[in-house]
Amino acid sequence: MELVLYLFIVIATFFFMEFMAWFTHKYIMHGFMWYFHKDHHQHEPGFFEKNDVFFLIFAVPSWLCIMLGMMNSNFYVASVGFGIAIYGLSYFLVHDVFIHQRFKWFRNSKNSYLLALRKAHKIHHKHLGKEEGEVFGMLIVPLKYYKEARRVLANKKSMS
Repeated sequence: MELVLYLFIVIATFFFMEFMAWFTHKYIMHGFMWYFHKDHHQHEPGFFEKNDVFFLIFAVPSWLCIMLGMMNSNFYVASVGFGIAIYGLSYFLVHDVFIHQRFKWFRNSKNSYLLALRKAHKIHHKHLGKEEGEVFGMLIVPLKYYKEARRVLANKKSMS
């Protein structure tokens, strides 16, 4: 039964991290830490960005929760760390790999949810300044982008 509770904590933490990502993105990255996030909106040459520092901001608490939780047999804390880590992995795969194509994997999707994710993020990036912007989350896509992606896919099917 405790295993179910640990699993619930991992899943709950994962979903809580979507809120944390939205909050951090909107109020911290587009706020007082814009210096680090700016090169993500106004691309500069090179593979790495100053924005990559945010990986550490989320990875360190995850690592500490997992390490200290396991060292002290506190599996509730370790479960929180694993939830953060799983969100971090999905953030990397969705944001860096799928949306920004920093690695050339998953290039041609015909999934309406994934196309909506890409479109919503593209809309976010059309704003170059820190004060402007919309769509600050990663996994939760406004319904209008999902509907638009479904329309585009339906039109492509009817043309073929």
